[in-house]
Amino acid sequence: MTVTDITKILEELAPLEHAEGFDNVGLLVGNPNQEVTGILVTLDTLETVVDEAIKKSCNLIVSFHPIIFQGLKKLTGRNYVERTVIKAIANNIAIYSMHTALDNSNVGVNAKICEVLGLRNPKILIPKKGTIKKLTTYVPIEKADAVKSELFKAGAGAIGNYTNCSFITEGLGSFKAGAGTSPSLGNVGELHMEKEAQINVIFSFEKEKRILNALFAHHPYEEVAYEISTLENTNQDIGMGMVGTLEMEMDENPFLQMVKEKMNTSMIRHSQILGKKVKKVAVLGGSGAFAISAAKNANADVFITADIKYHQFYEAEKQLIIADIGHFETEQFTKDLLVDYLIKKIPNFAISLSESITNPIKYL
Repeated sequence: MTVTDITKILEELAPLEHAEGFDNVGLLVGNPNQEVTGILVTLDTLETVVDEAIKKSCNLIVSFHPIIFQGLKKLTGRNYVERTVIKAIANNIAIYSMHTALDNSNVGVNAKICEVLGLRNPKILIPKKGTIKKLTTYVPIEKADAVKSELFKAGAGAIGNYTNCSFITEGLGSFKAGAGTSPSLGNVGELHMEKEAQINVIFSFEKEKRILNALFAHHPYEEVAYEISTLENTNQDIGMGMVGTLEMEMDENPFLQMVKEKMNTSMIRHSQILGKKVKKVAVLGGSGAFAISAAKNANADVFITADIKYHQFYEAEKQLIIADIGHFETEQFTKDLLVDYLIKKIPNFAISLSESITNPIKYL
């Protein structure tokens, strides 16, 4: 398998189009056509991780965080980023990053936190806007089922756990083929009236090119009439953070102690204890201060995240507990998720979980 073959599998889990605009995801280093001898999965790509990849004969590193985040103007080894990239290139090791593409997945980073904490019925906390689109096209009635079937195969018509969703109305279409055309129905220069079906299907925005290719390939008309619009509907499958419930409510201090143990963190920085029961919990891996309002609006009793600043703890406003358990700690199980996923997708392939400790923060 090539690097491209592997990345296509990873993008089934977390399409790169789902990443935030500021991010740098995808293949950052390496030849996409290179044959892969082994995959090393890590949270961060550092020099020690590249050394580990060399030792384990892995020439593809799948990393959650991107080692190249901003543009590199020189590669002289002056900092840890440049040294890591130089070592990877010198040893023909490709580096692929997923970051916010996996953050926005409903089976990604935050779903894993929910799993570790035993949260039930997790839902997206902040749905990503503008990700649902609608295609409308017009097809001769006798061809409507065939065209609709091809659109479904390309990924159109999926809503939550439902597939093959569409809405069809029938009407009378008209057109006059001009000089130089080869109409499949009617004659050049003559007004033609045709009983047509208007097909409406929605789709996730990253599938647009694939769906249009299917439409053009299977539509009977020489000139395809269609329109695409972006909907404001909430997408339950793409977005930041998740919120779920405990099987049994807990007192606040025992709950925080449970979080400390299950998330393998040596300390939790948190806002004021409120003397309430904990039942509903919001989580967001990594830096999650921007989601405090969303956690409150979701009526969460506790919001678990990282990188909360001093004054941001005030934003709890006695409505919930904000618990900062550490950036690395919120994302540490991500590499386990990726290893499990890859093993299921490509069994009998050399896939290794990195043993390198990449957490830059130490506690006394």
